[in-house]
Amino acid sequence: MSRTIMVVGGLNRSAPYFADAHGRGLSLFAFDEADATATPLCEVTGIDNPSYLSISADGRFLYANSEVSGWPEGTVTAYAIDAAAPRLRALNLQSSVGSITAHSSFDATGRFLLVANYSLGPMDEGSNQAIAVLPVGADGRLGPAVSSVLHEGTGPNPDRQERPHPHCVFAAPDNRFVVVADLGLDALFAYPFDADGRLDAAGVVRSPLPAGSGPRHFAFHGNGRLAVLICELDSTVASLRYDPASGRFETIGIVSAVPEGVRGSHCSGIQIHPNGRFVYGANRGHDSVAVFGLDADSGRLTPLGHTPCGGKTPRDMTIDPSGRFLMVCNQDSDVISVFAIDPATGALTPAGRDIAIGTPMCVKFARIG
Repeated sequence: MSRTIMVVGGLNRSAPYFADAHGRGLSLFAFDEADATATPLCEVTGIDNPSYLSISADGRFLYANSEVSGWPEGTVTAYAIDAAAPRLRALNLQSSVGSITAHSSFDATGRFLLVANYSLGPMDEGSNQAIAVLPVGADGRLGPAVSSVLHEGTGPNPDRQERPHPHCVFAAPDNRFVVVADLGLDALFAYPFDADGRLDAAGVVRSPLPAGSGPRHFAFHGNGRLAVLICELDSTVASLRYDPASGRFETIGIVSAVPEGVRGSHCSGIQIHPNGRFVYGANRGHDSVAVFGLDADSGRLTPLGHTPCGGKTPRDMTIDPSGRFLMVCNQDSDVISVFAIDPATGALTPAGRDIAIGTPMCVKFARIG
């Protein structure tokens, strides 16, 4: 009988761009997909600022980014998940070859972990690699980066786009390209990707986005032809048509993530519901979750309203494996707010299962057994 495990990363070291750091590190829960009950299992405190997590497809291994202000290079720590013990067993760690390690994901084979480095500080200090490819061994251990690329340039916003700021990286559905959203350069970059984990920097395809928009996170639709992208700086959500032959993205439409007249809000996470019909975007400042309908044929987004996020500063969101619940990490309220999802309308309703936890940054799930 399978079990569902939930892992939360909590900020436990202060940083100048975060309000607080009340987290403990990594927290492991047993999660009931029927009613969203989360039962604490164990904690791991011996890690710095695990701000983003990835779990292997078989649920055996966890990879945690350490995002620490002032470090010239971030790290990724590998853990074995022992749900029976329960325990997270540290395996090893590797450099991300760039600073402020913000995001990670697996390629389609699961043999490589892709890492995006937001990066702060002078371009002539540290490795400064935008993204890196870390090989994953059969035992779950990470090897040194087999490939990485450097981004250069600036954007029109002098405060936030003074340099490249890669914020999200995914392999394309067919694994032929690795795609990174760069908040500092207002573009998606698609790098040809081979079976050995090598990125072809010379063959990169750049898909531009509106100047000053600040693309942060994106997600591919299950049909492999569409993607949705949330832009932090101008609080918008774009629907994109993806060409798997060229790696190029074409903008279909752009809609606001916040109500008309709202100022001082900055978007964060984005999720597509497993049924492919609904999109959720988080707004920090307005402190809400924007809900959109998505037409998979045309790629058109339809705004369906906003739901208060249940706290302050929704850093990230995750839909549970059943597709019934949306978990919102409200980092400045020390709570994960849990919402039931209406499968017919996409509407969100508080589930009454909120989880009190210090400075939650990311939540991920795994079905085990």
